[in-house]
Amino acid sequence: MRRLRALVPVVVPVLLAIADAMLVNGLELDLEVGVSMLAAAALLLRRRFPLLVFLFTLPGLYIGYIWFAPMIGLYTLAVRRPGRARLGICAVLLIAAHFFPYPITDFELTVYRENTLVLIDACVTSAAPIALGLLVRTRQELASRVEDLTRSLRREDRLLADRVKTTERARLAREMHDVVAHQVSLISLQAGAVQVSTEDPEARAGAKTIRELSVRTLEELRHMVGVLRADGGEAAEAHRLAPQPDLTELPRLIEMSALDVTYEGGVAAGASGTKTVERAAFRTVQEALTNIRKHAPGARVRVRVDPVDAVRGEDSGRGEGSGWTAGSGRAGGSGRAGGSGRAGGSGRAGGSGRAGGSGRAGGSGRAGGSGRAEESRAAHGLRVEIRNGPPDAAATVPALPGGGHGLVGLRERAQSLGGTLEARHTSDGGFVVRAEFPYGAG
Repeated sequence: MRRLRALVPVVVPVLLAIADAMLVNGLELDLEVGVSMLAAAALLLRRRFPLLVFLFTLPGLYIGYIWFAPMIGLYTLAVRRPGRARLGICAVLLIAAHFFPYPITDFELTVYRENTLVLIDACVTSAAPIALGLLVRTRQELASRVEDLTRSLRREDRLLADRVKTTERARLAREMHDVVAHQVSLISLQAGAVQVSTEDPEARAGAKTIRELSVRTLEELRHMVGVLRADGGEAAEAHRLAPQPDLTELPRLIEMSALDVTYEGGVAAGASGTKTVERAAFRTVQEALTNIRKHAPGARVRVRVDPVDAVRGEDSGRGEGSGWTAGSGRAGGSGRAGGSGRAGGSGRAGGSGRAGGSGRAGGSGRAGGSGRAEESRAAHGLRVEIRNGPPDAAATVPALPGGGHGLVGLRERAQSLGGTLEARHTSDGGFVVRAEFPYGAG
């Protein structure tokens, strides 16, 4: 269809010129028909060589008395090569070819009335295609200028929107710095004072945790304020230089969550080579643990991080609820005793259901980590699952504020990386958050 539309402006003028030549000169092969047909055929090249084609059609007008071919050639010249001198000379040539008869010896100078009518007809025949061609060219130029103006207006609208965004980001940065940073600083100072003044070991440990969390919050807040204040390349540079959490910090996050958590990490940090996916996994676990503290205090939690392919292979043999049977991975509760089970990575040692490969057949599941590292390199993505049981009825529900945007933000983050996120209630009264991130997104 496109080729047909492209051929119509090329073929139709040629057919009109051929019909004109046949109607004027008949079908007998003579000089008039020959030059008329050559003039019609020359129109096939009128867009590439408009001036030469027009000159080639003049013999057809002078000898064969055809009009369409030279008029179409002059129209094309006005559209493609609209020089005043060029158009003026070509107009005079067309008038002369139309005014003087063939052969020139038949011209009678004394026939004033007939010569005047022929001259007027030749001038109109010359002026009409030039006027129409210049009109079409002017219309094309106006359309091009309108398009340029439209693009310019769109660009100005984008610049204005960017300016508004920059102003709003700067305002948000000021508010976060003046209000949130001040309050968190006060919390950190008060926690430090409690840590120094109290003699209760538990209170001192709690104050230490609060102070560490406050300091980390201030660091992330400072980075966020810097990103909000920066613009364009500066924002990208600030984002690139700022330290971002990954899977290596998950054990520390779980330890400071003050929850009963079983962590099953089946991916070596950095094995996939994509920090964006690891950061998304970290933020998913962080938000899920925050929601558990708000809505399910005292609940048991299991956090799993595995390659997507490995998870699909294991799910068929492990079942949906295996995290809550036989206490797997938490024998005697020793994995969290005294808070030391996660420090330095020693929480998996000591034979508590992970060492020696007894928890995984053949020792390939956790021991040494080599099997998982090889598996994660060959995997196509990362799967994160945070599952909690029902809340403890005796536990006090903390009155923590919430805007209801946590899961929405997690789902948007997963979709932006080409992954998926599922969040739903379980049959035992708990909740599960499951996300998958493809490695290629990072």
